[in-house]
Amino acid sequence: MTGRLIDPGYMEWHCPQCGLTARTRPVPNRWHPCPRLKGVSVQLLRKGVPGSIRLIEREDYVGNDKVQLLGEDGRPVMAAITTRDNGQDVVVYAPTATGSARAS
Repeated sequence: MTGRLIDPGYMEWHCPQCGLTARTRPVPNRWHPCPRLKGVSVQLLRKGVPGSIRLIEREDYVGNDKVQLLGEDGRPVMAAITTRDNGQDVVVYAPTATGSARAS
């Protein structure tokens, strides 16, 4: 008995901010560092789906937190909101946890 592999085809993606397009095997979502959004990693939309991506700057005190910064101006990014005609996705860029160890 021989089996046949079913080709799942391709998915096409686009960025509404910079116009980047990509073609991949089926995956739930796709990301890229968007040059129009100062290199912050944001979600791509399926081809043909209208939408927009908006960054939210962190407005509270950063202190010693390790946060994602925007380009040359060094502004901290808190979240990215992707809006489509059928809903929104929100990605929160949480600060990186740090720790230290010392001998007792």
